[in-house]
Amino acid sequence: MWTKEPQAELPGSSSSRESGVPGASHPNGPMARNLACLGSTLTIKGEISGDEDLQIDGNVEGPISLPSHRLTVSRTAHLNSEVKAREVIVYGAASGNLRARDRVEIKKDGELIGDNTAAPISVEDGASLKGRIEIERTEERVQTDSEPAGVSIGAITS
Repeated sequence: MWTKEPQAELPGSSSSRESGVPGASHPNGPMARNLACLGSTLTIKGEISGDEDLQIDGNVEGPISLPSHRLTVSRTAHLNSEVKAREVIVYGAASGNLRARDRVEIKKDGELIGDNTAAPISVEDGASLKGRIEIERTEERVQTDSEPAGVSIGAITS
């Protein structure tokens, strides 16, 4: 009887499974997305722009532009960047001004230093945030003006 040999796991595939990014562990599942990853041993100095979601595990210095996509800053990441994205989720350390069209989340142990412009912003207990926050209302919210822009802040430390 023929038995298939076990195959070595592709580099970076285990970290994407453990990253907490929806669809990363099941690429053919219903939540599958195009996701680019910059590994924890990479250091990038320069401009990053793209048309897919990006997870950064390493160090980046320079502007990041993902206007229609998500940027995830993992626990091992260190950013010194001006960021423009649809949404930004920070688990690690990010420094620089941040502009997100849909939302910003700063997770437990995440650190964000810089001015932030977003629709809703969420800061979990244990996160660190230093900078100015500007909440932008969507067109729908400005027209109805029936509900305030969403801000959820667990804890802010200096």
